[in-house]
Parts: sequence; C-alpha cells; structure tokens
Amino acid sequence: MQLDPNDPPECVADAGSWCQQVWHLTGNRWLAGSAEWLVAKPLAIVLTILVALLVRWLVHRLIDRLTKLPSGSGDKRPTLLRPLKEKAPNLLNSTLMERRRQRAKTIGSVLKSVASFLIMSIAVMQILSVLGVNLAPILASAGIAGVALGFGAQNLVKDFLSGIFMMAEDQYGVGDVVDLGDATGTVEAVGLRITTLRDINGTVWYVRNGEILRVGNSSQGHANAVVDMLLAPGSDIERATRLMQSVATEVTSEEPISADVLEPPEMLGVNSITAEGITLRLSVKVKAGSQWSVQRTLRARIATALTEAGFETPSWRLLVPRNNDNQK
Repeated sequence: MQLDPNDPPECVADAGSWCQQVWHLTGNRWLAGSAEWLVAKPLAIVLTILVALLVRWLVHRLIDRLTKLPSGSGDKRPTLLRPLKEKAPNLLNSTLMERRRQRAKTIGSVLKSVASFLIMSIAVMQILSVLGVNLAPILASAGIAGVALGFGAQNLVKDFLSGIFMMAEDQYGVGDVVDLGDATGTVEAVGLRITTLRDINGTVWYVRNGEILRVGNSSQGHANAVVDMLLAPGSDIERATRLMQSVATEVTSEEPISADVLEPPEMLGVNSITAEGITLRLSVKVKAGSQWSVQRTLRARIATALTEAGFETPSWRLLVPRNNDNQK
C-alpha cells in the first residue's frame, strides 16, 4: 500500500514533538518524519558544544584569577598557592615573585588541562548519546587503550606526576641552588616534565623530573658557612682557635656580611689530625644561599690573620731517593 505524501506521519500524534511542529509548519510528511534527525539532534549537538565551550571558558577564567599575582596586597602569593606550604619565603623579591609565578602557572596549566579533558569528554559522550551510539563498547575500548598508552608512555607519565608533586610540595623553585644528583646549579625554570638549571660553569642542564630520585636544596631555611683551616703539625691549637674565633666575630659584625649572619660564629675546634697537618673548623649559621660568600670572606680574613700571627701552613717536600754510585 502506497502512502499518501499528504498524510501525516504517526509521530504527529506525539504532543509537543518536533515532528508535530514541523508538520504544522510545512505539511511535508518526509520533513516531519525526519525532524528528529534534521532539527532536534543537530540542535542538541550544537547546544552541547556551546555549553561545553562556555563552561570550559568560565573554568579557565577562574583558574587564571586563582593563579594571578595580586596587586596592592600584603600577601603577594596567588590565591591558588595560599593553602600550599611555601619553603622559600626569604628570597629576594624579584626571584620570589618569579618563583611564585612559575609555580602558579604550572599548577594552573595542570588544572586547565584536567578541566578541559573532563568537560570535553562529557560533551563527547553526551553527543554520542544524542546520536544513539552505545557507549559501553567505546568506554571499554577507551579503557584498554588507556592502559596500553600508560605502559607505552610510562616515562612521560612518571615525569608529569613527579612534576605535579614537586610543584605542590614546593621542593625547589626558580633561584634555588640544588643538587639533583647528576647536575648541580641554580634553578632557572621549573616545568611539569623538565627542570632547567645552570651550573657554576654556565652550562645549562635539562633534567627530567621522573629521573630525580633525590634533591639537595641549599636555598631553604638556613645554611651553615663552614671554614676549615689547615695548620702545620705542632701549631699552637689554643692560640689559633682564639684567633679564628676573634677574626670570625669581627668579620660577621661588619657590613655586608652581618646582614646574612643569623647566629654568632661557633668554633668547633680540631676537626682532624693527619700527617699533612691539623684542621681547625669554624661554623656560622647564615641565611640560605649566602653561605658561599660568607665562607670566602671568612677564609680570606682568617688565613691572613693566621699568617700575620706566625702560623705556618703545611709544607710539601718532594722526597727524591739518593743515588749511590758505589752500589751496583
């Protein structure tokens, strides 16, 4: 039996349906019967995409506000970093600001990526649902693909996870002097995958975060400026000790060294006695990062004072065996 194109389709009986509305507008049976695919589903897909993009934009805007450095505020930390512990609050202002900016920017980028992935994944699943696609096989396949990708890119995943935890715990940041095992130097940039530092010779090192097993940070809290002085065997230890203590106290009370000193110098005494000589050790508690400059100044002044006081440094003698012409 051939259907009359002027006869209404069965879906017209559904009150409020797109089929009914298109039939009333056009009177075309085919258009009314295809209204669900021609109008309803495309409109739902477009609306889903627009809502997803709007939500993504709002979330990214919120994250940007949370990671932005405040102006005219007593606390110069981004809102996102305030709940997190900060381990280097005593750095110079410019270095501290750059450290906070990079830390907030990196954490913010992670949050943006996670938010975009979740929002777009939900939008894609919603669109597939509108098209009538069965999501169960797709989700199962995605799970298997995720496991395979995790095994194939485990080093990359390890780098990113290590970077995230390092950022959250503030293990180190821009301006810190760190020992990462194979590389030691000043941190210039911190990312989720790579940490960049420059050593004392000017060489730039790029270290993968996943390969960092331990971190020695010389720029957090306080540090000790340790000065070892080697004297010749038989030196007057008590006199040398008093002289080193006196010189160290004088040096640490002078500018600009005094600004970096946290506690008075402590004379630790004899550190070792060997065939080469006697080693006396002195220690000063100073601000983190200033120990090397304090050590150099103390070492130069103490060495000069010891020399002027008549103390001798160990002398090295080259022992040459005497030839005996009569010995055959």
